[in-house]
Amino acid sequence: MRRSLLVTAAAAISMVLLAMLVPMAILVRSYALEDRLARAALEVQAVETVVSRHDDKGSVAVYVDRLNDDEPHALVTVLYPDGTGVGPDPGEDERVLDARNTGRARVDDVAGGSQILVPVSRGGSSALPSQTPVIRVVVDEPGLDSVVGVAWGLLALLALVLLAGSLVVVDRLGRSFVQPIRRLATHTQSLGHPGEPAAVADVDGPAEVKELGAAIDRLVGRIQLLLTRERESVADLSHRLRTPVTALRLRVEAVEDTDLRERLGGDLDALQATVDEIVREARRSEREGLDPRTDAVPVIAERVRHWAPLAEDLGRPFELDLATSGPLLRTSRADLEAMVDVLLDNVFTHTADDDAVRVSLHARDDRVELVVEDAGPGLPAGLDATGRGASGAGSTGLGLSIASRTAAESGGELRAGSSDMGGARVAVTLRTA
Repeated sequence: MRRSLLVTAAAAISMVLLAMLVPMAILVRSYALEDRLARAALEVQAVETVVSRHDDKGSVAVYVDRLNDDEPHALVTVLYPDGTGVGPDPGEDERVLDARNTGRARVDDVAGGSQILVPVSRGGSSALPSQTPVIRVVVDEPGLDSVVGVAWGLLALLALVLLAGSLVVVDRLGRSFVQPIRRLATHTQSLGHPGEPAAVADVDGPAEVKELGAAIDRLVGRIQLLLTRERESVADLSHRLRTPVTALRLRVEAVEDTDLRERLGGDLDALQATVDEIVREARRSEREGLDPRTDAVPVIAERVRHWAPLAEDLGRPFELDLATSGPLLRTSRADLEAMVDVLLDNVFTHTADDDAVRVSLHARDDRVELVVEDAGPGLPAGLDATGRGASGAGSTGLGLSIASRTAAESGGELRAGSSDMGGARVAVTLRTA
């Protein structure tokens, strides 16, 4: 945001400076040319006096040469009616003839500057045009080697100073907006960390940012209240169910049929386990925080080894290649364990007891990849294994969907395909962000 403000301000200020300074530069050049024309007009008056008083072209030539040496940017030439010219620019054109015939001075734009033509009357009002010399002064247009270059340099320096000063002011203004928002973002990121209370955001800056901070605090307080009430309600549910479950258990114990009593007792145990699991899941956000961080590699490796005794009992080849360390991931320990259980349960359930299994766990700075391969029949063709409810073996179809969701919540993905062992290959990538 701060950089965007600087770029936008630089573009806007540059356009304003160009709109102001370009016309000023043109005016400076025009003023410099007018100044040269004014000085040239004074020279014309002096030359006009000399030409009108002297018929000797040699005297006029001496004066004109000296004048041209003193002022190289305004070259004076005297054009006589007989076609001769005294000065560096002899030769006539229609504009010279027009000035001689009309007796009126004129100023024309020529290549590289301007030209002043002044007819000199030496015989009063009765003088014929054929007897009128014309003084031509060619004034060079000011270039960068003149005062125009100095003025343009000063204007450019002024533009740079104004641009730099404006950007400093914009940067300070942008910082007054960005820093409070950044502190507010840091505050919001720390809200879900376990063991850290949600402190009230201490935000200064513009009134809008303060209002946003107050709104976030109100929202956080409301969420905390709702979570507290939810956890209390679930805890109350477990407590309220305890009495009727106990009463049912007593009645089950009174059943004379042994098989029926054992089935009913097992159902009650399952019910009690389900309620306990609901309570534990409801309290996960309290234990782990809203933004969990887990050292994933040890958790996954431990859970994979948990399945090794089962493979050994079945005589199933169980090959492991597990990393020893890795980065913290944005997922909980329970989700990682559930993901491993889902992947390996699929293998043990849908393949023969003697089909080999290979589990690889690789870790990098920003990701962890778990690959489970088997030598079973593989996945059915055209099956979307990650689709919720999609199954090729008559199961619920939720297993790989759960694993895919765990990967997606960490910023990763799940890919299912064929393994070089002949069966299925499921690769789960978990990312740090």
